[in-house]
Amino acid sequence: MKTLFYQPAAGIAGDMHLAALLDLGVPLDYVEAQLSKLSLSGEYRLEVRPASKMGISGTSLTVHAKDQHDHRHYSTIRAAIERAGLTTGAQRLALAMFEQIAVAEAKIHGIDIEKVHFHEVGAIDSIVDIVGGAIAIDYLGVDYIICNPVQLGSGTVRCAHGEFPVPAPATQEILSGVPCLYGGVTGESTTPTGAAILKASVDAFAPQSVFMPERFGYGIGRKDFEVPNVLRVVLGTTPDTQRVSGMVQIEANIDDMSAEAFAPLLERLLAQGASDAWCTPIVMKKSRPATQLGVLAHADKRQALIDLLLNESTTIGLRVFDVARHELDREVRSIETSLGTVQIKVVQQPNGRSRFKLEHEDVARIANSIGRDYLSTHRALEYEVQTKLV
Repeated sequence: MKTLFYQPAAGIAGDMHLAALLDLGVPLDYVEAQLSKLSLSGEYRLEVRPASKMGISGTSLTVHAKDQHDHRHYSTIRAAIERAGLTTGAQRLALAMFEQIAVAEAKIHGIDIEKVHFHEVGAIDSIVDIVGGAIAIDYLGVDYIICNPVQLGSGTVRCAHGEFPVPAPATQEILSGVPCLYGGVTGESTTPTGAAILKASVDAFAPQSVFMPERFGYGIGRKDFEVPNVLRVVLGTTPDTQRVSGMVQIEANIDDMSAEAFAPLLERLLAQGASDAWCTPIVMKKSRPATQLGVLAHADKRQALIDLLLNESTTIGLRVFDVARHELDREVRSIETSLGTVQIKVVQQPNGRSRFKLEHEDVARIANSIGRDYLSTHRALEYEVQTKLV
């Protein structure tokens, strides 16, 4: 199973992250080509060069931007990402990363998420760091992402609203439920951007499973700490064809919330890190019709999702179970067809056979572009992909 392993012993920032993935082997020209699809005002240039810290060599990245306007609204950035035409995986990751920051800022300032405007992370360089990071992760096509505990640093940091103790409020809020280390270095070692990248993409923090490293990337930070200010990322494999994940299942029986409110709630749960979320019609005592809301998530996201449900639904109580999820090994591929490019997920069964599933968003996009209905487009794509895989 193709696995990406983050090792943020000196923390993580957006520029270090993208630099590390470029150092790992993601082509710079591919990232730049995908970033050019963003239609945000302001010009920028990526400066990528070899660098080192305390004897460790790697890659440094700087975004030189003419437009330093840093007060873009969350809705503006989200719309720009949605219309950019990125790959399905890159768009999903980029939106999830900004969602993490927006949710944290909304909670800290006590405002609706749609009213959030970003300060530092609204500037062109931060947008490029985040979206570029999502593009690079998607390019690698990994099946699983793991991460060591995150070093946050110590001291104080100056934010748009003043001087704050490290970690910055948004950083700490985003990393709710994530194993963190404090005081290992003097200064801010993990930024809100870096925290959001990890929270949105990592499947398991503090991993204990066997990992076989193959390729290494080093992103060199700008600050000088007592230890090398370097983010190491490792591409390798985990040997299991089936992986068993320690998960939690959260349930709530709800009989006093309008049906329309469930759809946005499910979206929020998935954006906050739930692996799956669903609604089941049930009948409660006294024959009251109700909905059972179920959420499946990795254990490290337990508290954040519990808080979300208690804050943003009408339930006044819920149940949490430890569960084990058995997952087949899978691979995401992009297939060129006569109708367009479609991503597929190929899984390996225990009997040695494989099967595939078309990516829904790609089928819908192609159907819309050629003016055909979804089902006939799906059948045509499935047949053509099947012939290519034989």
